[in-house]
Amino acid sequence: MDPIAIKKATIEDLETLQLISEKTFTETFAAVNTPENLANYIEQSFNSEQLSMEINNQNSQFFLAFSASEPVGYLKINFGDAQTETVTKNAIEIHRIYVLQAFHGKKVGQLFLDQVIAVAQQMAVDAIWLGVWEENHRALQFYTKNGFIAFDKHIFTLGDDVQTDLLMQLKVTKD
Repeated sequence: MDPIAIKKATIEDLETLQLISEKTFTETFAAVNTPENLANYIEQSFNSEQLSMEINNQNSQFFLAFSASEPVGYLKINFGDAQTETVTKNAIEIHRIYVLQAFHGKKVGQLFLDQVIAVAQQMAVDAIWLGVWEENHRALQFYTKNGFIAFDKHIFTLGDDVQTDLLMQLKVTKD
């Protein structure tokens, strides 16, 4: 297998980010959501205007993963007022780790998590946090294995389906 390379994404990567968003979200959640709810969420969350706004937000960063020259996933992290919630003053949020199903188990998520930890240490934050659907057992297992601890929950609405996300955090050790 080709080594995975990570690079910071820019507005020039908009189309690639959209394609990965739609494909990974569908792969992960199509079996447990209605086609209407899925389509509406994808249209609202990953349209050009919305993703452009997120990419151009100075308090967000996107990173793309490539195997050979093929994009296989992306990471989005939020700082400051770009965070979807204020968990603690000195924290950053992992908003998305999206990896194509064909690359699950190939350490792409781990490389993204290592990237977040490096950014967190560079920024001297106290914690990294995220929200993950309580039924996404693969993701929960990954985050737990990496030291994340559930500390709260919030409601995530997908169309007309009300779901519960667990909020998890990892304390950042200073080098």
